[in-house]
Amino acid sequence: LEKLSAETTVIRFAEYLIRFALGAGLALVIWNVLGQETSSVATILGSAGLTLGLAMQGALSNFAGGVLILVTKPFKVGDYIKEDSKGNEGRVTEITIFYTRLTTIDNKEVMVPNGALANTSIVNVTWLPARRIDFSVGISYTSDLLKAKEILKKTAKEIPGILDKEEPVVFVRSLDDSAVTLGCRFYVETEGYWNALWTLNEKTKLNFDAQGIEIPYN
Repeated sequence: LEKLSAETTVIRFAEYLIRFALGAGLALVIWNVLGQETSSVATILGSAGLTLGLAMQGALSNFAGGVLILVTKPFKVGDYIKEDSKGNEGRVTEITIFYTRLTTIDNKEVMVPNGALANTSIVNVTWLPARRIDFSVGISYTSDLLKAKEILKKTAKEIPGILDKEEPVVFVRSLDDSAVTLGCRFYVETEGYWNALWTLNEKTKLNFDAQGIEIPYN
């Protein structure tokens, strides 16, 4: 498992499961060597397992979800994820068999049952190295449209962390009641997404003010 780069939790769980299975098998062999019938023991264990399973459906669901997460790896420790069932989101700090621990932006710890995570949609924000900024800003109908587009494109190119593989795209998104809404799209490094977006907001306002481009009220 280590050669396959498996998660530490998977290795520990596999070790525990194998130890338990071998121990149970050894106990049955010893019981048989002592001259006792193993069929009655198997029947008792089966009945006990069924009763225990019905009483622990929630825990078993979390257990199965944990195994599924550790095998399919929809996220790993360090990823920032959002889940749809309860709207929880945060950076993954630990994945156990029953629960996944998230740390939110405002530094709160959230324990999410693996059963819920395995049966809902998950958005892994940090899975890919690049993330697209989709920015919108409205300008007055009396402002110079082409000049505004040029200023916005130049502003986007100056944002720290922008990826050079694609030029920023600036376009007229919509003609609204009180403004012409411009759109701007470009890619940045995932880790620097929020800093890039906040910088774009600030620089766009400052550059529009300096060039006489009005951002109108509704």
